[in-house]
Amino acid sequence: MGSMLAKLELDARLLGMLGVLALIWIGFDIVSDGIFLTPRNLWNLSVQTASVATMSTGMVLVIVTRNIDLSVGSILGVVGMITGIAQTHFLPELLGGFEHPATWVIAVLLALLTGALIGALQGYVIAYLGVWSFIVTLGGLLIWRGAAWWVTQGQTIAPMDTRFQMIGGGIEGSIGASASWVVGIVAVVAALGLQAITRRKKVSYGFAVRPLTAELAVGAVIAAAIIGCVLVVNAYPLPVGVARQVMEAKGLPWPEGGVLIAHGFAIPLLIAIGVGIVITFISGRTRFGRYVFAIGGNPEAAELSGINTRRVLVMVFALMGLLTGVAACIATARLNAATNSTGTTDELYVIAATVIGGTSLSGGAGTIYGAMLGAVVMASLQSGMVLLGVDAPLQSIVVGLVLVIAVGIDNAYRRHVR
Repeated sequence: MGSMLAKLELDARLLGMLGVLALIWIGFDIVSDGIFLTPRNLWNLSVQTASVATMSTGMVLVIVTRNIDLSVGSILGVVGMITGIAQTHFLPELLGGFEHPATWVIAVLLALLTGALIGALQGYVIAYLGVWSFIVTLGGLLIWRGAAWWVTQGQTIAPMDTRFQMIGGGIEGSIGASASWVVGIVAVVAALGLQAITRRKKVSYGFAVRPLTAELAVGAVIAAAIIGCVLVVNAYPLPVGVARQVMEAKGLPWPEGGVLIAHGFAIPLLIAIGVGIVITFISGRTRFGRYVFAIGGNPEAAELSGINTRRVLVMVFALMGLLTGVAACIATARLNAATNSTGTTDELYVIAATVIGGTSLSGGAGTIYGAMLGAVVMASLQSGMVLLGVDAPLQSIVVGLVLVIAVGIDNAYRRHVR
């Protein structure tokens, strides 16, 4: 098996996570009498995963540098509250009323800027004042959660701008069947094209490449997975009443037997995937990304080689804050409200997803796709337990056990590799 994986150049850890995810899905589907693997539940699962997956991409870089950020859930809460206040109080007065076309754009930019500034502030304290990241972000967890309450004295702020709501998914926050097929086809072409380019570069540099049959098999699996995702999201139809309204809005008659109008991909899922692609490029193809992994591998050697480690750390935490701002937009739009409790315990799910995805707590190693897959695992556990009616305290116990087991497996794997 090891020889086969080596020839296919497949990551054994990735295959292991996929196997665990498959067992989780099949197990929950059996005990839920076939509810878990329905298109509806899988579509909702993709929406539930989006915010944690988005933050987990930034957490990879934080942990790779041998740091931690315990404040992301609280930052999400305060950023969401500020964004909500802006949409319901300040922007209507500034722009001359509600539902202005620029409202959602300004709200999103405000969320990104606020998150990045908070992250940069914490990064500055860590990098330049020498305070441990654990202490700084633990304090941030309390400070920003309190700030979220202080902004509105604990009141819930609603509703959000209708265009902003699309960021959170829902009926209006999906792209439909036709656009989903376009996205799927483009993704297949891009994935196969990237695979071909990578193979050509390896050949040009004289590196070993996997057999052509293996290359074709891997490409076929990737294409089948993408097409399968399109089929699943297009199998989840809009409610009959909403579908009738859509037909009437287009001036079309409602057929006697009705009509199926698919949701298609949810916008928050596409945002999370886009973030994953961008952060993967940054971490693997830019000087900043190489500096991050160099610092995680050996901070002293990185500094002696001329890397401004302090500035890089500030940038890492600023990026983490910016991505938390993205997640805040998704979570607030999904709830159509800004609440004081938004993002509570999200930091645990983000860290757990990152560690499950293969990021080493000792620093220097981690993958973006692994963390996003870890977020799917965590969301699947949460979704399955909700379907089974598991109490919230027991859900927390399961999450804690999964985190401890994941770290134990990671340590055992690294000892075996050494």
